[in-house]
Amino acid sequence: MKRVYSFILLCCALRTVEVVAEEKTRPNILFILVDDQRNDVLGCYGHPLVQTPNIDQLAQAGVRFENAFVQSPMCMPSRVTTLTSLCQRSHGCVNPALIKESDALMSYPAMLKKSGYRTAHIGKIHYSFENDAEVESRMYDDFQVIPRPYVKKQPDGSFLHSEEMIHRASLEFLNKQTVGNPFCLTVSFNMTHAEDNLRAPGYPHYPWPSVVEDSLYAEQQMILPHLKGLEYFNALPGFIRNSMNRRRFFWRWDTPEKYQINMKAYLRCATAIDRMLGEYRRVLADRGLAENTVILYTADNGMFLGNRELAGKWSHFEESLRIPLIVYDPRQAHAGSGRVEPAMASNLDLAPTFLDYAGVKIPERYQGRSLVPLVREERSISWRKDIYCEHLLRLPSIPKWEGVRTERYLYACYFEQTPAYEFLYDLRNDPDELQNLALNEEYSSVLKELRSRCREYKKEYPEIADR
Repeated sequence: MKRVYSFILLCCALRTVEVVAEEKTRPNILFILVDDQRNDVLGCYGHPLVQTPNIDQLAQAGVRFENAFVQSPMCMPSRVTTLTSLCQRSHGCVNPALIKESDALMSYPAMLKKSGYRTAHIGKIHYSFENDAEVESRMYDDFQVIPRPYVKKQPDGSFLHSEEMIHRASLEFLNKQTVGNPFCLTVSFNMTHAEDNLRAPGYPHYPWPSVVEDSLYAEQQMILPHLKGLEYFNALPGFIRNSMNRRRFFWRWDTPEKYQINMKAYLRCATAIDRMLGEYRRVLADRGLAENTVILYTADNGMFLGNRELAGKWSHFEESLRIPLIVYDPRQAHAGSGRVEPAMASNLDLAPTFLDYAGVKIPERYQGRSLVPLVREERSISWRKDIYCEHLLRLPSIPKWEGVRTERYLYACYFEQTPAYEFLYDLRNDPDELQNLALNEEYSSVLKELRSRCREYKKEYPEIADR
């Protein structure tokens, strides 16, 4: 009996060692999600003025995706897609932004927490959950919602920038983490979103935190929009010319003075995020966590920034859909050093990527795919050649649309117009999307094919009412 007992103890001990070893190899995850950031407003994506050395270094040591897109180009639906790996028509957040309990409990934080990760979300959410208190406790160990406005009065009567509050809370979480106990921290910034209530001329609509000095970029001349001029605006159909995209243009981009003030403020916000990321990495290094922490940096949508004489996002154009995406895995830093990945990535892919890194089974209902094989250069895998995109929010000032973005073409249908209005662009020959080919007979077969592909996606991605 003594021998049997000893054998059982030995087996238990070996199992404990196995679990500890497994935990040590499961990476920590630091997810940096920023707001309203165009993919090209980073140094590593080619911007000549913005100072983002920490993000640039992350890209140099990791993998930078040059063709990353959001499924729906607006903060709320995009963030729900990132959380759940469901497109907007499937998660159903079209106003109000209420996430079904079943969807929340298969989200990446819920799945990671269930598997033994310590999970945290700090910052903006822009949505709520069914049965919220119960659901939040099953998703997060630390859940702190810190939205705009940017300037917040503190209990002692002082004022503090919301992003400084996010930063402090994120540092506090990181400083509590230890080797061998995996965590997933989502730092969800409000920057670089404008403070929409600030519309006065001469005042920056992008308040930056004190981590960036006021003098930064002050003496530099901001580069004007690539597609500047009324000829670009007048070429658009009336339902876009009369939309929120145009209304907000007059808030911050319509005069040379406003443009310079707000672009400098926008770049200061981008630099502020960069400096905060640098501090997170220093803390990870100090705590011995850096070599086992995967870092993913991305945004919830793009921005016009005055291009086509428009503001905001929401539409089918590249300025709305394209986002930065950088994945850094220190365990294979040399293999992926500075590599630019051309494959088409979507924010649908983020949740499965996190689960894949953690060794957690990816739910069959997820509509995205893990990016890990691409990061690891597993070239034997087949990968998508197109992405389904849409904007379905019930907002009269922002027209609804659905479409497909392929490696060469962009098709979009504004289906509530009478008659439905279609766009088709040949991105190889017209990367600025200036020539709508939807009525061009030479492209009729392409138009027919992409219409069909759009219908296929809608069958594949059921509406929430059909689930």
